[in-house]
Amino acid sequence: MRIWSITCLLVVLLTGVVLLLRFWAVGDLDVAHGVLSFFISVNLVASFWEICLLLRIDTIEERKQHWNTFRLATGKVPALEFLTKSVSFRRIFSPRVWSDLWGVYSLYDSSYTDRKTFGFIVDIGNGAVTPFLSLLLLGTITIPFLPAQIAGILGVLLFWQWIYVTSLYMVSFYITGRHRLIDRRERLIYIWVPNLFWILLPIFGFYISVRLILEGSYIALGLN
Repeated sequence: MRIWSITCLLVVLLTGVVLLLRFWAVGDLDVAHGVLSFFISVNLVASFWEICLLLRIDTIEERKQHWNTFRLATGKVPALEFLTKSVSFRRIFSPRVWSDLWGVYSLYDSSYTDRKTFGFIVDIGNGAVTPFLSLLLLGTITIPFLPAQIAGILGVLLFWQWIYVTSLYMVSFYITGRHRLIDRRERLIYIWVPNLFWILLPIFGFYISVRLILEGSYIALGLN
């Protein structure tokens, strides 16, 4: 399977299971719940990538050099080459495979080859800390087992830290001058698009979480 198709399949499977559970439990679907389920599923996949970054940090610089040499020798786009690379089924969860993602991304932001940078620390922190809390939140907004106020507080904590940390990462990217090392198109594709995803959808999640607290019910997610 191709890297891009594995990624899409994992997100679709995670989101699909959650939506099926919701439909089985309450007999309907809800847009707000679907959006949050999709975002949390994407973040769970990204958390796995970030764990791979932690496990394979010693190889990231080497892979960065490999992809830079590849780019100079062929004129091809490393990100596209990585995404279309074939991976055998038994290697789908191999840290070696997914750490290569960071070798490619380091061409656009070298933070991920340096343990002392803000980007490296917050990403491995996201990978280590948020999966359990994300699954807890995802479970209770699908089939409620926590009081709505508790779910809302958990959501506020999670979504706010995604908004805040991602915004700080963007600020640090420009303050340190790393934006000058890549062109405008690369900044848009590799920096702005993925990071806006981790700002805009959490803003929506933050809004829904506040409603859970203030209303004391799951009505914001279509649940009475």
